[in-house]
Amino acid sequence: MATHRFRPTRYHNTLGTAEPVLHVADGDTIIAATVDASGLDANEVAVASRPNPMTGPFFIEGAEPGDTLAVRIDRLTPSRATGWTYSPLALTVLDPAAIPDRPPPQRAVWTIDNNAGTVRLREPERGLEDFAPDIQPMIGCFGVAPAGGQAFSTATSDRNGGNMDYRLFAPGTTAWFPVAVPGALFYLGDGHACQGDGEITGTGIETSFEMEVTFQVLKRTIAWPRGETAEDIFTIGNARPLDQALQHATTEMSRWLGEDYGLDARAASHLMGQVVRYDVGNVFNPAFTVACRIAKRWLRKR
Repeated sequence: MATHRFRPTRYHNTLGTAEPVLHVADGDTIIAATVDASGLDANEVAVASRPNPMTGPFFIEGAEPGDTLAVRIDRLTPSRATGWTYSPLALTVLDPAAIPDRPPPQRAVWTIDNNAGTVRLREPERGLEDFAPDIQPMIGCFGVAPAGGQAFSTATSDRNGGNMDYRLFAPGTTAWFPVAVPGALFYLGDGHACQGDGEITGTGIETSFEMEVTFQVLKRTIAWPRGETAEDIFTIGNARPLDQALQHATTEMSRWLGEDYGLDARAASHLMGQVVRYDVGNVFNPAFTVACRIAKRWLRKR
């Protein structure tokens, strides 16, 4: 099990079957530099074009179509002291009647204070002079190549992952992706220093990162991304409208409860009906994201 440090010289705005930048073994770790959603690097130099330029793809030896790639998020470290967001709220989260009163788009710069562990607006609006939420790093966009020679824009998401903007894709989480091509072809980028649920302004606090992840190839088949934290398991549905994303996530969770926890459809429905939690991922981009989440304390593996 080796650790590989990787500094990209080119980036991708799609997740597809591009030439791999590095071959790594099952069990290996990569420490990779990523740029922000607009292509700014650690020195705030534009080195790639938007949207969400990706580092990769990485070829994981032994990963074959029908397998699952588990990606443990070990560390996400902002590589500069500034990030940016846009305001106001996205059209997709407002009542139609409120849209005429919506102010024009505006870019804001944030200070990322690693010593204090907080982020602050450089020029705060009135009432936000003391607003300093904690740094809560997460990956906005990552995943593997889709099936059939397709290439999906990093602006959206599907079965292979992509631009999900789900806050639990953070250090300590292991994400699972369905493998559709040899080597899986894994991409990552679009790091956020902080973000509320839904990415409802179209951005988190966008900045460059050094990301450390570890791979494991699982000889099992899944249909949609899954994830595990110390406290929960969750499944992801990516689609539009929002109810279809919820359906994908719910169906995938029911499958998982059967595969690993021995619950048939009726037992799974009793459990899920009382303790399931739904989280909203991205509701800004072409496909919306819903996570179906269950606390591990309710589960017993067979």
